Amino acid sequence: MIQGVEIKKLVSHENDGGFFTEIIRTSDPFFKNSFAQLSHSMSLQGTIKAWHLHRKQTDWMYVALGEARIGLFDLREGSSTHRELMLIESGEKSGRVVVRVPPGVAHGYKVLQGPMHMMYVMNKEYDPKDIEELDHDDPSIGYDWTA
Repeated sequence: MIQGVEIKKLVSHENDGGFFTEIIRTSDPFFKNSFAQLSHSMSLQGTIKAWHLHRKQTDWMYVALGEARIGLFDLREGSSTHRELMLIESGEKSGRVVVRVPPGVAHGYKVLQGPMHMMYVMNKEYDPKDIEELDHDDPSIGYDWTA
């Protein structure tokens, strides 16, 4: 587990007409007073979007439809989990979770079952100066998204 990354397992209440899932409350300890922006992304099966990180922004990621493998890699100097890789499968089949990604942790995903719809909340409005992009096959990370 990467220091500062938190996973909230979600509970779905199902009936014959569908389901209801509560995702985040402002009173959740890992989210308290953190809302600035909500975004929605759709990606097709097989799509890989990796890697990027934010220097100041925290993300909370939720796969609403489909299935994804989320990768996290700690690039924070001085972190107790510096250079550790963490993989989380999230979605309809593997289980609904919200993943908190702190600043300095590179992240990305591969769509295992698509189309995949991801909702993500940010604690700061998007700022292109805050984002650092890395190649999906960055040798310093050493993770093969195509495997």
